[in-house]
Amino acid sequence: VDLRPWHEAGASEGQELGAALAQGVLYLRALEAHGVTLDEAFRVLSFIVPVDTDQFLGIAKLRALRRLWAKVAAACGIGSAPALIHAETSWRMLTRRDSHVNILRNTIAAFAAGVGGADTVTVLPFTHALGLPDAAARRLARNTSIVLMEEASLWRVADPAAGAGGYEALTEELAARAWALFQEIEGEGGLLASLSQGSLQARIAATAAARAKAVATRREPITGTSEFADLAEIAPVVLDAPEQTHPAAQDSAILPLVSRRIAEPFEALRARADAIRAATGQRPRVALVTLGALADHAARLAFTRNLFEAGGIEIAEESMLACLVGSDAAYAAEGAARAASLT
Repeated sequence: VDLRPWHEAGASEGQELGAALAQGVLYLRALEAHGVTLDEAFRVLSFIVPVDTDQFLGIAKLRALRRLWAKVAAACGIGSAPALIHAETSWRMLTRRDSHVNILRNTIAAFAAGVGGADTVTVLPFTHALGLPDAAARRLARNTSIVLMEEASLWRVADPAAGAGGYEALTEELAARAWALFQEIEGEGGLLASLSQGSLQARIAATAAARAKAVATRREPITGTSEFADLAEIAPVVLDAPEQTHPAAQDSAILPLVSRRIAEPFEALRARADAIRAATGQRPRVALVTLGALADHAARLAFTRNLFEAGGIEIAEESMLACLVGSDAAYAAEGAARAASLT
């Protein structure tokens, strides 16, 4: 039962789990229809679960999945059927720009997977969004997991989040949302019927659109991409191979799920700026003209610098384009005069 297509299409954690339950039940029915007993079916099924940088939700998602699958087993009359969970660091969270930050993202995700109780963990190389990772990137990915599991001994404690009020409440909330969605999908005739009607895709699309808006307005910042972009970065080495993608399975009767990384819109802006530099020898540039005292405009100056650099626009001392940066009071008092003086 692979949760990655739902995750990469933009689903929330609750939607991922609800879809996973529906997918698991679909497989159980198919196996039973082909002569496999439910006892055997529960033993052969496993889950692939992506985990991203939200440490708390990642831990709660894995814990909730175990509880939910046990609930499905109980409803099927199976006494004990623990979910076998393989966690993988999220492809959706990886960035092509300032990709070394992905090492930190992977570390947080792998930590959450270990604490959440994953049976096995795969850490994607930090250059995975750029192309085929080289030996050094692959080695670093393996060592991230080894250090966390063996040197930090995350595997030695079973469910270390148990009893912690915040984690327990989050786990229960996720489980409740996922079970409600699972029941809705079953009410629509099961997973295939829901997908054929486009109902599940519509739910996921609404969640993905809300997240995309939060990313676009930088309310959900991406370090190194939408915040603190490094225009002078040197791209890491990857092997000479096509860019790694995760295409969804296509079916002419079903609206496909599209895999997207959340950083892609900002990366497209940076790519356009790079194309201008390649054609003209210079990036798009803007001069930031400050108003008033430093204490009054410092925060807004940092915000504005991040905003322009996230789109690949270089901050320069002189430019044909200028942006006034100051407090609201400074804009009212001297903004018009300062703008006139620049022309």
